[in-house]
Amino acid sequence: FPLEVGGRWPRRKDEVWEEVVIAIVAKYEGDAYQSALQALDHAAVQTNRKLKVLWVDSADLEQPENSLTYRTAINKLASSDGIFVPGGFGDRGVKGKAAAANWARHHKIPFLGVSLGMQMAIVGFCQDELGLDGCTSEEFDPEGQQTHVLHYMPQVDRISDLLENRQNSMIIGARKIVLQSGSVASQLYGGLTQVIERQRHRYEVNAKWIPMMEKAGLVFSGTDAEGVRMEVVELSPDLGHPFFLGMQCHPEFKSRPDYPSPPFYGLLLAATKQLESGLKECLQKGPINHYRASHISGQ
Repeated sequence: FPLEVGGRWPRRKDEVWEEVVIAIVAKYEGDAYQSALQALDHAAVQTNRKLKVLWVDSADLEQPENSLTYRTAINKLASSDGIFVPGGFGDRGVKGKAAAANWARHHKIPFLGVSLGMQMAIVGFCQDELGLDGCTSEEFDPEGQQTHVLHYMPQVDRISDLLENRQNSMIIGARKIVLQSGSVASQLYGGLTQVIERQRHRYEVNAKWIPMMEKAGLVFSGTDAEGVRMEVVELSPDLGHPFFLGMQCHPEFKSRPDYPSPPFYGLLLAATKQLESGLKECLQKGPINHYRASHISGQ
């Protein structure tokens, strides 16, 4: 970012005192999520708050409900103003990520899920609202023993994945996302209906279950350029949740101090009870060129 922004940023951070508490429900802590931490920090300062993070090991939410480990994890969620579930690989703690998303949904705590965080929010919703007990992603059930509400994308190379050459088995890099006009996501991006964000994933929502998900209250407010792959998910306004957003992409990678990542900004606006006024301000200011899709076509 420009030098003048870099000069203002430390001073602005020093002028913020009131805290906002965000629980990060993840497999790891600290530097593994440095980009996401920076995005949260950018958004917190933009809402005139000082970021405080509560780390929750997602595996702790898989323990027996009467255990001290589980109760400690739940107390952290209950003490937070918002919940963020990031991406990751491997099956450790994924059920805990789904449980965190469900807890945020039931208790109406602002929620943002990114990549695997979005996917497990969908899994949790389907288990709860569609009665698909034990449903999961094909990533964690390659033998097909359970219902797959997320499955392997046909565009990627299974052989590379089996050979651990994961770079060739992913949708990766800057890609266009088409947003539903009037959606919370679109408003956060200043009213844009096409944006560019960076991707890094190989699983997608199973289209077989989308009609049932939508009927139960999930809103797929963003798709890929062809309208085939679901990229953004929200809850229907009828469900009365203050903020529930899932992004298949990694919006944290493009966050900057003077223009924080819109999804992270939305989480912090909701966590500080400024979402309504914040969305109006986003629309009044209009879109930021940083996120426009006009310079990339055909993706």
